[in-house]
Amino acid sequence: MASEIKTIKVTFTKDGPIMIDGPVIMEGQYGNRTTETKTIFLCRCGGSSNKPFCDGTHKKIDFKG
Repeated sequence: MASEIKTIKVTFTKDGPIMIDGPVIMEGQYGNRTTETKTIFLCRCGGSSNKPFCDGTHKKIDFKG
């Protein structure tokens, strides 16, 4: 049986995070892996205290990007 290819949608939101909708495997610099199956938001402003995930800091610092 052939495996089904799932579509992953990546959206750069206006002045906010990167939204990734779809199953994704994230690998850190030391090889640790995390599988995310829900929609996730990755920080673009650099200010999140929960990196690599967005914590809403972009709104507080008026991030433009």
